[in-house]
Amino acid sequence: MTSLHGKTTIITGGNAGIGKETAIDFARRGARVIIGCRNPKKATEAVKEIQRRSGSSNVIFIPLELSDQDSVRKFAETVLKQESRIHYLINNAGIGKAAKGHRTKEGYNMVFAVNHFGHFLLSMLLLDKIKDSAPSRIVNVSSNRHRLVKPGDLYFSQKDEEGRIYPGLREYNRSKLANVLFSKELARRLEGSGVTTYCVHPGIILSSMFATYREATRIPIILYWKLIIRYWLVGSNERAGAQTTIYCTLEESITHLSGRYFDNCRVAKESELARDDGLAKKLWDVSCQATGLCL
Repeated sequence: MTSLHGKTTIITGGNAGIGKETAIDFARRGARVIIGCRNPKKATEAVKEIQRRSGSSNVIFIPLELSDQDSVRKFAETVLKQESRIHYLINNAGIGKAAKGHRTKEGYNMVFAVNHFGHFLLSMLLLDKIKDSAPSRIVNVSSNRHRLVKPGDLYFSQKDEEGRIYPGLREYNRSKLANVLFSKELARRLEGSGVTTYCVHPGIILSSMFATYREATRIPIILYWKLIIRYWLVGSNERAGAQTTIYCTLEESITHLSGRYFDNCRVAKESELARDDGLAKKLWDVSCQATGLCL
């Protein structure tokens, strides 16, 4: 029953999947909702749907390409100019796979850049405004697949023999571990500021991410549909997948649990690597370097 009248929330990837369901929920509660995504046509259509389903006209779109740091900076600049407060930042957007060898213009792995570096940069650029709006929250959407990363998989060498930059910072599972580590370290640095942060596993969701996965991998159509059927049988719908994000944004009783990992609207145990404070601090420093932020 929580009302969000007078609150402003930003949702990356709010044009589709659990991001759109989150946007609809917040708009119904009276929040001003800003969705950031890269495709203007899809975003415009999504804004109309969110407005129609929520009954609120206070929903807008600002272009955001998380793999492009210039785009992230432009998005943040636009938001900071036009918004007096930011109460909630939902780092929701993500991709599961990119075409082999597809890297950002900075030379970073595309999946890791979208899922972690882009959100790290966005959060840091908006952080002063979020602090000024306290009590406020940052919610990072991760995955239980962070558990599949083994010790030594996430490493911070700047280049390998093939010239790849940060070769240990790549692909989906490692990016999702990065989301958990980022939440932990961010919570430590924000202690006492009035800003809390949480990391969530949305569950097994049959979402629009599978379309990009098919496009990127070009797996045989039979295998693709087997995967879809499997997720359909054991997974949840997108509205259900948004509930843990919504819970961690609104629930008043969890303010003392900043930095924790949530699954199915309750605290869950992260992997052993995700509890490594030294790894979290190192990732923070490398993320600052990769995004051009001062340490």
